[in-house]
This record gives sequence, structure tokens and C-alpha cells, in this order.
Amino acid sequence: MLEKKPKFSVDQASDILKRLYDVTTSKINPLPSYDDQNFYVLSTNGKEYVLKIMNSEDSQNPSLIELQTYAMSFLHENGIPAQTATPTVTGQLMSLEELDCGCGQQKYLVRLLSYLPGQTISKVPLTPQILFEAGKMAAKMDKVLQKMDHPNIRELDRDGFIWSLSNLLVLEKYLYVLDGEPLQKVVQSVINLYKLTIVPKYTHFRKCINHGDFNDLNVLVQPDNNGCYTISGILDFGDMNSGFYIHELAITIMYMMIEHPNPIEVGGAVWRDGRVNYLSMKPRGQPVRAGHVPLLSVSSFCSLFCSYAARERGVSDDNVRKGVQILQDIWTLGQQHVETIWFQSAEKYCASK
Repeated sequence: MLEKKPKFSVDQASDILKRLYDVTTSKINPLPSYDDQNFYVLSTNGKEYVLKIMNSEDSQNPSLIELQTYAMSFLHENGIPAQTATPTVTGQLMSLEELDCGCGQQKYLVRLLSYLPGQTISKVPLTPQILFEAGKMAAKMDKVLQKMDHPNIRELDRDGFIWSLSNLLVLEKYLYVLDGEPLQKVVQSVINLYKLTIVPKYTHFRKCINHGDFNDLNVLVQPDNNGCYTISGILDFGDMNSGFYIHELAITIMYMMIEHPNPIEVGGAVWRDGRVNYLSMKPRGQPVRAGHVPLLSVSSFCSLFCSYAARERGVSDDNVRKGVQILQDIWTLGQQHVETIWFQSAEKYCASK
């Protein structure tokens, strides 16, 4: 079986840049990526870019990648710090290249994206202020995306996509990978509770387009003049899907919890000023309880674990180790207790504003 992740050398990447974009490199370095291959590029004229070479599997769906590229541009035009694509010398925003990078001849979608300054949020202390900024940015991003239209918009329905919280029940077919693990019973309990309390509420949640992967490595921050941090970039739109505002909130909380020394405290800070955006209901609908958020957050952990165990996606061992402990802690404390902690901390943060 051919390996789907590209493994191009720096020289090969430089050749691609020159041939497709007429960019001559002054400096080029590999950047981390789970499934794709990224290079930091400094051109001889001083411009900075990121060369992104998609894995061969995702490259088979150019319609989805085209939509993701458009979404990034749409967000950028509406004040969200997202990357934009540089056209090739023939005016295309992406190019499907059939190349051999040591894994056999395969097709890879190539884009040259703008470079965003900053460091990942995982590198800075997760103060209540930056957690609030993360929650606020996630909500703002989803509100902007709700206005977006595109001929390929239905690509975001993504039935069966394991990283969409709308498809959480798909995880049941992956439970076998946790055979013999105590975690399996917890994951099954989460799925059962999701069926009982979340699925019947679908019609009352506000729909939107989710980024779906608002994690600690996809959020860039920069220091401001007040000794705090502001969000300077949102990366990686590969998990975009049709979902709900409350899903984005839960995913954001889940990933911020992994990086925080006191994970249970994270929830209230992230959603303190986002409640109107996240928890609003349809006219004459039933209220969406804040208690749904802890359940959806632990549901996100379940997606992480099942994907890791099934090797569906590169997930770090450290994130899984931390995630297992957080999930067990939340499950032990109980959903209502965690809800109370988050609600009280949100009220405290709001009062301090």
C-alpha cells in the first residue's frame, strides 16, 4: 500500500515553487503536519509563504479543498486571520501534481499559502484572557462562515466523517479497538448519553459551518502592548464540516483543556462571553442547557481516542494520555457538577470585565 503522506525533499519543494509560482527561495524549512507536508518559505524578494502539499488521499477530493481554500479567503476578507492562497503562474489557486516523493507515483494537491506571524497557543500560558479570546474567535469565525456561499457547500455535510461531532454515533463501529481497555466502557457510556440527551436536541441547536479542529497547534498568538496575547492566525481548515455553534465551542474547550494545568477550569473562560452566540435557540425552540457543553466536550475526547486507537489520524501520545485523564475526571465529577463549575467561573469572569 502506498503511503499517503507526502515526503518531498527541500530540493523537490524548491523545484515545485519555481515551476508553479516562479518563486525562488532564499530559505525553506519543513514545518510540522499530521497528514500533509508543509514548508516555510522565504523568497529572494523577502516574502514569506507556506507551501502546503496535501496528502494523496485528501488530494482525491479537489472540490472539498477548493471550498476550504475559498473559506479561508472569505474569512480573511471579513477580518479573521486566516491564510490565503497565492495563484500559480497560470492563475490557479491549487495545482494537482503527479509526482514521486519516494512513495511511488501519486497525485498531490499543492497550494502556496500566506504566512501568518505568531506562535502556537500551546507555547503560551493559557490565562483566562487568552482562553476567552479563543472562545470569542471561534464564535466569530463560525458567524462569518454562516454567511458564506459556494457551489461546493454541500461537500461539508461529510456523512461518516469521524471528526464531526454530528457523526459521533459512527464511533460505535470503532469501539472494538478499545477492547480490553477500561476506557471502552466510558466511551460507550458517553455515546449512549449523547443519543439520549443530544440527538433529540439537534433541531434546537443553531446550525453553522464548523472549523472542526480549533486545537492548540492551529491557533497562533502574538503578544500585545498590555502584556497579554491576541490571536494572530487560524490554521488548517481540513476538518471543516456542517455542524452547530455548540460543537465548535465543545471542540475548542476540549483542546484547550489538554494544554491547561487545571483542565476543569477551562470551560467557563472559553465560553463566558460566547453564550449568546453558542447557546442561542431557534425561535420558540426549547432552551439549550449549558450542561450539553461538558457532554459534547467529552464526546470530542472520544473521537480523539477512537481515531488514535484505529490509527485513522496522527494524534500525539501525549494528547491521548492527557485526554484520557481529563475524560475520566469529568466523568467522575459528573456532568452537572462540571456544568456548575463552568457556569460559576463564566459568571466570575464576566463580572471582572
